[in-house]
Amino acid sequence: MWTVIDSPIGPLRLVEQEGAITAIEFSPFRDQDGRPRGPQADDAPVLVEAARQLGEYFAGERTDFDLPLSPIGTAWQRDVWDQLLEIAYGETASYGEIAARLGRSNAASRAVGYANGSNPIPIVIPCHRVIGANGTLTGYAGGIERKQTLLELEQNALF
Repeated sequence: MWTVIDSPIGPLRLVEQEGAITAIEFSPFRDQDGRPRGPQADDAPVLVEAARQLGEYFAGERTDFDLPLSPIGTAWQRDVWDQLLEIAYGETASYGEIAARLGRSNAASRAVGYANGSNPIPIVIPCHRVIGANGTLTGYAGGIERKQTLLELEQNALF
């Protein structure tokens, strides 16, 4: 099931299956990517709660999420996504730092970047908090502008 909400970074499609969030998608939405979504269900309880928590996040009133998540990915991707959940609100980490947290060398940074870019639940699993080793904003599935907006939102809410 899915619903669409408005946000400061454009419309977001929230997707849930079996009571857990499986995706948050940026517009323009791609319906022919093979991901199961099911019917639109604006009143599904998990989707209503996800919309509420995202609204609080965008209003600067929420720093972490309490939602059932079920991202679909490989074991490596899930390990990386678990590390993303450890990056605190308003903080950032480099791809190399994530690799080190996983017991890998800096050479695994590219693999971390690939897993980061494959994150199906952005914002809630905060892939926008991962930056280049020199502090620059690097690629983001939703576009660099969205990444910058999310990071600025978190920095501004802290001060």
